Amino acid sequence: MEKTEKYSYVADTFHCDFNHELCFGHLGNAMLNAADVHSTRRNFGMTYLNTVRKTWVLSRLAIELNETPTEHDPLTIETWVENAMKYFTKRNWAITSEDGQKVYGYGKSIWAMIDTETRNPQDILAIHDGKIRDYLFPEKECPIADVSRVMFPHDAEGIQEETFTVKYSDIDVNGHLNSMKYVEHVLDTFPMDHYRQYHLQRLEIAYVAEGHHGDNIVIQHIEENELHHSYRIIRRDEQGEMELCRVKLIFTLK
Repeated sequence: MEKTEKYSYVADTFHCDFNHELCFGHLGNAMLNAADVHSTRRNFGMTYLNTVRKTWVLSRLAIELNETPTEHDPLTIETWVENAMKYFTKRNWAITSEDGQKVYGYGKSIWAMIDTETRNPQDILAIHDGKIRDYLFPEKECPIADVSRVMFPHDAEGIQEETFTVKYSDIDVNGHLNSMKYVEHVLDTFPMDHYRQYHLQRLEIAYVAEGHHGDNIVIQHIEENELHHSYRIIRRDEQGEMELCRVKLIFTLK
């Protein structure tokens, strides 16, 4: 079996925004679906892992777009595993036109494997005697910067806050706040005019803890300048605060 998986996707009308551009959250979910198809077909996906009380969790993600796909664009999302260590894997993506003539962008990520009951890290290389090594493809190019730990300037002035409560439509198959829902809630903090003027070139997110149904969530936002924005998403309740993730957005003028 090939080391990479090519996942076909179309920017359907109702996955696009008022600019007729593919919504970032839908693109992110398509990339995660491609990753699931790749791992499942090679027998180290969640379909198998759930039978042995394990699952994948996304630790860090970076998506960088030269251009945003638009309504009805047929896409190919190619994904592969760059490296695998005991507790983490590095997975990459390339997003191109169906004919391969246009490169929309790339993605990089870090994943961990955990026990679904204890939530403790698991040895990835113990699954099927390290079969994942057969599919590593470190020589395949993914020409964007690695995903960072994403820092938030806690002592900065002018931190803005918005809140939401985790609802049914925010929850994924693991029963947690969906990975891309964090992104969608962050993107909702901007007015419509922002997306008329700016293109989201790069997103980075570092996941720290899981959100659950009914959680009261606070989105903290620092505008470093009109093109660079930092976020911290926390759960706030009577027991205090728990950081769930940190996000960095980089925009360019259209």
